[in-house]
Amino acid sequence: MRRSEVAVIPTPDFSFRRVGAMVLRYWYLLRGSWPRLLELAYWPTMQMILWGYINQFMATSSGWVAQGAGVLVSAVLLWDVLFRGQLGVSISFLEEMWSRNLGHLFVSPLRPTEWITALMTMSLLRTLMGVLPAALLAIPFFGYSVFGLGLPLLGFFLNLIVLGWALALVIIALILRYGMGAEGLAWIVVFMLAPVSAVYYPVSVLPGWLQWVAWSLPSTHVFEGMRGVLYDGAMRWDHLAWAVGLNILYMALAVGVFLYGFHRARVRGALLQTGE
Repeated sequence: MRRSEVAVIPTPDFSFRRVGAMVLRYWYLLRGSWPRLLELAYWPTMQMILWGYINQFMATSSGWVAQGAGVLVSAVLLWDVLFRGQLGVSISFLEEMWSRNLGHLFVSPLRPTEWITALMTMSLLRTLMGVLPAALLAIPFFGYSVFGLGLPLLGFFLNLIVLGWALALVIIALILRYGMGAEGLAWIVVFMLAPVSAVYYPVSVLPGWLQWVAWSLPSTHVFEGMRGVLYDGAMRWDHLAWAVGLNILYMALAVGVFLYGFHRARVRGALLQTGE
């Protein structure tokens, strides 16, 4: 049979079989990635818990916002420091993964500790570039300056960004272990701390069994310290000391987890394998 006479089997314009095959492919991809499964229920649940506690507190403390000028604006801006501090490190790492450049970096003399330092430096720059314009716009828009917190603001900022860095190092270690299927953790992990960090309400609103979890977080002590400055006009040095001590502990643990995860990824050759 000549080439021109080869029969061509027509295919339908739309095939439910092909659709089913692709759905099955994506289902297997979803089923095999626990971070993706977690993310499906994560956002609705987290929003419900966070705003449920806010509603519960506001129902019994209607004058709370009026008593502390700018308390919600300060809370939002400081929370963004934690979020952007974590995301700044995670995104810089993910950009290397997306461009498949991670393996190339480490055939150079670059050391993991040097890389971590560079990621944290970029995170600091990203955070300042993101938060400073918002803080300045709050002055003409709402007539409130977060800089009115004074010197304590620097302590709050540093503690929150260091906590963000510690979270990011753990996230990087998990991505190196579980592959790019875990990249969603970069966006969801920090928000797991929101309900127990007492960002918009005091720790006393939380159930008793959850309060001990809240007090084990540096972020909780930062936001309680912030409210102390706004309501009482005095810095709670005990909260600052707790935040610093907990951050030292968590950062040491996070660096250890990262270095171990990085070492295992190098042994497995995962630095060059950026797929699922």
